[in-house]
Amino acid sequence: MKVVERLNAGKAYSFEFYPPKTEEDALRLFDVAGDLKALGPDFVSVTDSSSGAMPHRTVDLSGALKAKFGFEVVAHLTCVGHTRGEIQEICLRLKDLGIRDILALRGDDHNLVGLEPRHDYRYASQLIADLKRAGDFSIGGACYPEKHPDAATLEADIARLKEKVDAGAEYLITQLFFDNAFYFRFLDKAAAAGINVPILPGLMPITGYRQMMNFTQMMKVAVPPALRKGIERWDGDKEGMFGFSVDYASAQALDLLKGGAPGLHLYTLNRSRAAMAILKNVKGK
Repeated sequence: MKVVERLNAGKAYSFEFYPPKTEEDALRLFDVAGDLKALGPDFVSVTDSSSGAMPHRTVDLSGALKAKFGFEVVAHLTCVGHTRGEIQEICLRLKDLGIRDILALRGDDHNLVGLEPRHDYRYASQLIADLKRAGDFSIGGACYPEKHPDAATLEADIARLKEKVDAGAEYLITQLFFDNAFYFRFLDKAAAAGINVPILPGLMPITGYRQMMNFTQMMKVAVPPALRKGIERWDGDKEGMFGFSVDYASAQALDLLKGGAPGLHLYTLNRSRAAMAILKNVKGK
């Protein structure tokens, strides 16, 4: 069952991984994947890696996670990371591995290490159109409840998002956010613009003050006063921070589901403890 079918069938729960850079990191990731497998996720996604000495780490990791754990895997592909020719080759490899789900992204130049960005594609909608022509893939896209940092306005960002859906995106996964009001406002504006695909909220548990500041500044994400107060209170207390972060994310998740979200996508940072605790809290209610 492809991801869009799972989203349309009911609540879907998923985790996101990124490709490890060392053998030690890979072994640790497989331990994490084994832990999370016990929770029965509907799918996992693997972020795009197109630089360094292992240019196909995303495809390789996607195949390994499917073969070893039986996960339904969504492989990320970016415009800045690949030429049209490389995309065609990657699609053939994914098909050989039995992977039929792709998340198509523009990507950011600063995420490329040691490589020049590709410019065959300017927008994710162009990549999505090519992937549709490749055949037999379920394709998702990214969206930003508080607007993409590069967009002039939320309305302009949603207009660009409509182009992704018109090109063939069958579902959307949001960037992280900490205030659910942004998600529900975004749903209303997207629907008014004619976007009627499932929009899966993405959540990330915060593990420390520095992490919060790094992500929120880079992604231009608002930090509600209650979250900032809690992070500042528990900064330096690892277990206190963990408990607060899990409680905050669990409450956020339950409110999203109560409001009609089609499921949850948890950004794991290749760790399992917080993701497991949050999903257990959600499923236990």
